[in-house]
Amino acid sequence: MTKQPVRKAVIAAAGFGTRFLPQTKAMPKEMLPLVDKPIIQYIVEELVVAGIEDIVIVTGYHKRSIEDHFDHMSADLRVNLRQGNKLELLEETKKISEMANFAYVRQKGPYGSATPLINVAHLIGDEPFIYTYADDLVPSSPNRFKQMIDLYEELDGVILPCIEVSSEEEFKRYGIVEGSPVRDGVLKMSRLIEKPGKANAPSSLASIGGYLLTPDVFEYIEKASAEVAGTDNEFYLTTYGLDPMIQDGKNMYACALQNSKYYDTGNKLEYIKTVIDFALERDDIKQEVLDYLLTKIK
Repeated sequence: MTKQPVRKAVIAAAGFGTRFLPQTKAMPKEMLPLVDKPIIQYIVEELVVAGIEDIVIVTGYHKRSIEDHFDHMSADLRVNLRQGNKLELLEETKKISEMANFAYVRQKGPYGSATPLINVAHLIGDEPFIYTYADDLVPSSPNRFKQMIDLYEELDGVILPCIEVSSEEEFKRYGIVEGSPVRDGVLKMSRLIEKPGKANAPSSLASIGGYLLTPDVFEYIEKASAEVAGTDNEFYLTTYGLDPMIQDGKNMYACALQNSKYYDTGNKLEYIKTVIDFALERDDIKQEVLDYLLTKIK
């Protein structure tokens, strides 16, 4: 039977961004700029390049600016740009709302990465889909979501994107994949061990934000939601979805992303590093930024 294509994606964007307070009191962390584009737009652009058509963004009460960003631009802004003869900027801004079909869901339920999925199950239905976070950037070549989709089409199972790690700090920071090799950079998973330390790590593949999930994940997390309801337990996808799926023999694969670099923009220092790196990729400002940085190390 022909596999269904991966056409939908879910972006979890309901967090409070407390590490960036007071800035995030009124502005979502996902809207923090990387030069002149918000973080979440980079995520959306990657998804669209990979062939995603429908994007569901799970938000919180203070996230209206995300919806506004991907909505049609206002008449006032269009007039202002035309009057200023900023036609190139007008076209670039207009395209934002046309990149994909957007839907928005307000998150309801316990804290944890499985809750956004419970909230959007009715919109995803019985299709495979991408689930990712709005503050994890992993520039890759080919596009990271394209790498995941290609592997899904080949192997037919849940796909976890990973990076190779080597330091003790990294082995204590990430979940590390255990499994049997399919080929270089790809493991068929037997479990995911949270922050084991280097001495206890079964591999050097660290799971980072994002998944390609098959629709049967909803059966697991919906069943588990009844167990979590009324308790103080955090409702994590790994604990209540992925681990039970592996135990039931579901196919799950970890892949080392090729030609990639991972950025965690939810961390202040890492966010600043990300802004600098992205600025240095821009032909229009690269040299000026580099010249300025050099003045700071003299």
